[in-house]
Amino acid sequence: MNLTPIHTRVFAEKEDLPAFVQQHIAGLKENTVLAVASKLICLWKGLSVDYVSTAQKEQIIQQESEAALKTPLAWLTIKSGMVMTNAGVDESNADGKLLLLPKDCYAAAAELRAALQERYGIKNLGVLITDSMILPLRAGVVAGAVGYAGFKGVRDLRGRPDIFGKKLSVTLVNAADSLASAAALCMGEADEQRPLCVIEDAPVKFVDSVCADEISYPVEDDLYTPLFQAVGLVPGKGGTND
Repeated sequence: MNLTPIHTRVFAEKEDLPAFVQQHIAGLKENTVLAVASKLICLWKGLSVDYVSTAQKEQIIQQESEAALKTPLAWLTIKSGMVMTNAGVDESNADGKLLLLPKDCYAAAAELRAALQERYGIKNLGVLITDSMILPLRAGVVAGAVGYAGFKGVRDLRGRPDIFGKKLSVTLVNAADSLASAAALCMGEADEQRPLCVIEDAPVKFVDSVCADEISYPVEDDLYTPLFQAVGLVPGKGGTND
């Protein structure tokens, strides 16, 4: 697998994102995944508000969340079936504004993919929208996939044998988040100006349509649900998420 981060100029709000991509990437091969920083998607869709105060930001975070719990460092939230910090509301590299994620990042990824397929004349193209994430009990950020199109985000290995012939019963491989984190490591988090990353030879299956439910896990079966219930982030023992 080869990852090539792309240095760009600063992207302007409501600018033509497909044209911006083509301006910086002369050609894309078949069977390529293009990772795109979520900030580009937010700006493309005009999803920004002027930053006024901490109180205003916190109100927006709660409005953008399905569930929210204030912690000493940030808000721990659930948005679009994902656990994330501050519901994705971000003020870094935003020039005095707050950037908000689209309501449907999968639709945004599909829209961008269709435009790029036409511009580059290719069929097997994946688009992956990345955003910074924090893992429990780990220092530093990684990245996750807040939306994607054009490839299967999960590989189902259930029924496959391990090296000793034992059949796997529960193993699913999260390809989308794995690719997002690998790309983000190349793209950077500060002033690198590398919001795009071309991923070639990724071990994924390219498809024309994606079901977002493939990567969502039922809350009743999730490993972290008892912890979330204990602090009141999701309904259950421990209270409610007010």
